[in-house]
Amino acid sequence: LALRLLLVLVSLLSAQGQEEPDPKVQGLPLETETCQRPRWDSRLQLAPDQENYKKNEEVMLSCLDGFQPSFTHIKCAREVQSISRGKPVYREVWHGRDSRGGWIHIQSRVQCTEIFQVVPGTLETSSTSIKLNWTCSFPDTCQRMKATCHPAVPSSPPCEAEVLKGEEMLYGEDGTFTCSPLQPFTVYNVTISLPPNTILFTWLFTTEETVPDKPEKLWLDPTTGSLRWKPLPSCKGEIIGYQLNITTRSAQDGGFLEVERLQLSSFDTEHRLPEHSPSSSYVVTMQGLTAAGAGAASLWEFQTSSSDTPHPLDIGCHSVRDISPSQGTAVLPLRPIARHPEVVREHQLIVTATHNSTVVEGACSGDPQPFNASRQPSAYMAAVLNLTAPTDFVLGEGTHGQGYHNAALRPGWDYTALLRLVHRSQQAEKFTCVCYSFSVVAGEPPGSWRGTVIGVVVLLVLLLLSAGILWFVLSR
Repeated sequence: LALRLLLVLVSLLSAQGQEEPDPKVQGLPLETETCQRPRWDSRLQLAPDQENYKKNEEVMLSCLDGFQPSFTHIKCAREVQSISRGKPVYREVWHGRDSRGGWIHIQSRVQCTEIFQVVPGTLETSSTSIKLNWTCSFPDTCQRMKATCHPAVPSSPPCEAEVLKGEEMLYGEDGTFTCSPLQPFTVYNVTISLPPNTILFTWLFTTEETVPDKPEKLWLDPTTGSLRWKPLPSCKGEIIGYQLNITTRSAQDGGFLEVERLQLSSFDTEHRLPEHSPSSSYVVTMQGLTAAGAGAASLWEFQTSSSDTPHPLDIGCHSVRDISPSQGTAVLPLRPIARHPEVVREHQLIVTATHNSTVVEGACSGDPQPFNASRQPSAYMAAVLNLTAPTDFVLGEGTHGQGYHNAALRPGWDYTALLRLVHRSQQAEKFTCVCYSFSVVAGEPPGSWRGTVIGVVVLLVLLLLSAGILWFVLSR
């Protein structure tokens, strides 16, 4: 009986040892000969593309152009997860091939990563260049990158952009790509690629605007008295208008000077000159305007009364009487500039310590600075007058007010006084001036000419008296 009981116990123990273990632990098979398709980035492309892969079967991974997976080759493998009832329990794992060709355990999800990136905030576009900083996530792949830059559309006269030839190779993990020299206000295509035809980056860039070239075609239409010009092309920027400056001098109106600044639209191709005497001279400057500012100015000089080679007239200023160096004053015979003084009364009196015509023209159209006694004034406002009729004005008597100072004149200096009328509108500024030129001669006392006359008269009286006495004595 005891022997039978011993045999039964041995049989039970043997049967328990041959019992199959739990086929799954935490949902994983004890042993598997296949692996399911990995649930990673949906953009990954697998070759071969299957739902299950055999153990140790090598699979190639790829992404769309411009992206690359962290592993290009993977394979299914087994890894012991735990021991159940004395036997190992396996789980499904994937190994990836590293850059040295070895196989390593893939710890995280494999994703499609962008190969080439432009560093945010580093893109710089000027009128002549395009510059950007870049990084590469896969330096080995980027060793073959090339960059090109060329106009996006063919250029045509008169705006012909230079065709950039060749390409630049990019290496390493990061760097800077600069495309130059370029044409302003032109669309360029920048492309970074990998051979044979993988585009990593492509974008259209428009270079910045710059100031336009100076106008070359301008002439006077004698039948209409208008200036005409050929429109500037938008090669360096969109032409938004023209800046026209007209300086007029008149030989018949002594001392007359008019400076007109006009802002014309890009559609204007002519402007009528202001009407003055037949012997007027004109100096015209014209500049094209873009968003970047005004370009170089073209200069024309001509007269309305001559068909010969034009040249500006040398118009003199009005003379000034009663100059007193000791008192620092001079009397100006002022006359209203406006044809209808009852409409426009306010005239400004600008004083500059020079006879230089260029400085005088600048003072006529400029903004006078406050008078400063410690330095020689370039141009200052001496008075603001409500002028409706001719009047004699004493310059230098010392009165002052808001924005003006009728400062005393200094002996030994040359002066030019400008009686100015200003008219401003939204698109134009006109400065009409009449000039008075004089010099304050040092050492000349006030009324010296009167003293000279009186001395001569007294001397003549004494001579006559002496001659009378001598005649009387001789006659006796």
